[in-house]
Amino acid sequence: MAWSLTKRNLRQVATVLSPAIRRFSGESPPERGRRFAALWGNGDYGRLGLGGLESQWTPRVCTFFDSISNGDPLVSLSCGGAHTLFLTESGRVFATGLNKFGQLGINSSQTHSVDPVEVLGFHEKVVEVSAGYHHSCAVTEDGVLFVWGNNSSGQLGLGKKGKDIVAKPAKVDCLVDVKVKMAALGSEHSIAITDEGEVLSWGAGGAGRLGHGHKSSFFSLFSSSSEYTPRLIKNFDGLKVKYIAAGLLHSACIDERGSVFLFGERTAGKMGFTRVNDASVPSPVQDLPFSEMVSCGGYHTCVITNQGELYTWGSNENGCLGLG
Repeated sequence: MAWSLTKRNLRQVATVLSPAIRRFSGESPPERGRRFAALWGNGDYGRLGLGGLESQWTPRVCTFFDSISNGDPLVSLSCGGAHTLFLTESGRVFATGLNKFGQLGINSSQTHSVDPVEVLGFHEKVVEVSAGYHHSCAVTEDGVLFVWGNNSSGQLGLGKKGKDIVAKPAKVDCLVDVKVKMAALGSEHSIAITDEGEVLSWGAGGAGRLGHGHKSSFFSLFSSSSEYTPRLIKNFDGLKVKYIAAGLLHSACIDERGSVFLFGERTAGKMGFTRVNDASVPSPVQDLPFSEMVSCGGYHTCVITNQGELYTWGSNENGCLGLG
């Protein structure tokens, strides 16, 4: 377990990775200049979108998009618990993998898909996608948030009367007067930022992962700390947040001054703090340079600075921190 922030220079990391990325599981590498999706790891439920269930030990190109990418290349993807979302330049959304909780958004009893399937029903161009453990979301260019998948803890933000499973994209109506800029999904919680830099969170609130001051205790076993609709995190009053991330039981934000704030479970020091009790409200991470991006894993966190440096901390199980 690593308890301190560890710095790596991304320019060095990129130099090391470039030769390795050219080795694609027995296939020829894609032609130079063509955008593509390469996936590897656990292949259960078809989450890699490669047409089968086999795991891949080296990056393999998803050839499904060869037939549709002419003039509409992939721009991003997001990996969830056992499913993956893909986004094209024109705003089309595709999903692959487990569909037990409706997380593929295809409104079907199909349990899984080994090939990407198109997610329909947005009526507007999608510019952002995020995959949580068993739920998914998309943000349109007009700032409308669509959600689907598991809703057992209110993580879709559809209110207390929302169904436990939502199998197709549903608009978060309570945000109709708010323009969402970005959303990030964790295990059973979700967070979003508006075009004004305000932060909203909802879903399961255990371990303080929503940032509203909920503290886990013996008595919390008999009451719910869930938020069933998006709720403003008041501790960010006066700050403008530009980037967010959600992990298994913790969340992260970066404000316009490049400061990183985290809240939620601190197990294994994954939040970079010296104390081990959970943080139920956003707390700043000290000794970090101006930060641009943050990402939360299950039990670890990483940050990219404006100088291209990578900082990692938290659990180093299976080499998650890249420390060798």
